[in-house]
Amino acid sequence: MSYQHNRRRHQSRSTGRLPRMDVEVDFDEYVLACVFSRALEEIDAGEATATEATGLSSADLHDILTRLFPARLALAFSLEKVSDPALGLEEELLRGMLLAHARADDITSARFAKIIARRALRNDHLWQDLGLSNQAELSRLLATHFPKLAAGNTQKMRWKKYLYRKLCEAEGFSLCTAPSCPECNDLKDCFGPEEGNSRLALKEGIDLG
Repeated sequence: MSYQHNRRRHQSRSTGRLPRMDVEVDFDEYVLACVFSRALEEIDAGEATATEATGLSSADLHDILTRLFPARLALAFSLEKVSDPALGLEEELLRGMLLAHARADDITSARFAKIIARRALRNDHLWQDLGLSNQAELSRLLATHFPKLAAGNTQKMRWKKYLYRKLCEAEGFSLCTAPSCPECNDLKDCFGPEEGNSRLALKEGIDLG
């Protein structure tokens, strides 16, 4: 399921004009559609089950899919055949940190904590691992659901680097070899724009420059 599909679905609810994407629930649904699109790619490739790809329990997935998405997507996820995801130590620590900073009593924020912790284990930029279109969408997601944590990234460190840095600080150790960022030879790996194409663009052979 792509952003274009989600845009068309929301457009059909209105008067025919493209709706503004500043409605929070619309953006949350868009992000979930992006994540599920990436999950389906991994499921189709035999790389993961639905719960393994998203970090969500089968109950969480069933609730989201039946409320927000077409029935055929739930069928594609084969939830009756999957078990809840097993957590390694790294994911458990990252999930715990995100849950601690999630909006209080907000089940959507808690679910995004689980999704982000699982997708952060992948190898690309975090926004790409989530299937988003760019870094700005990830910034919006984090600012919405983890406002205090996101607000601490005043130096605009790359989000995956920032989350792991905060995790290290919380656990009382550091992965950094340099005493400070300006003295580090790998400065460019932590800061600056996260360049690259979205998964949708790569899939369609589009160069977004």
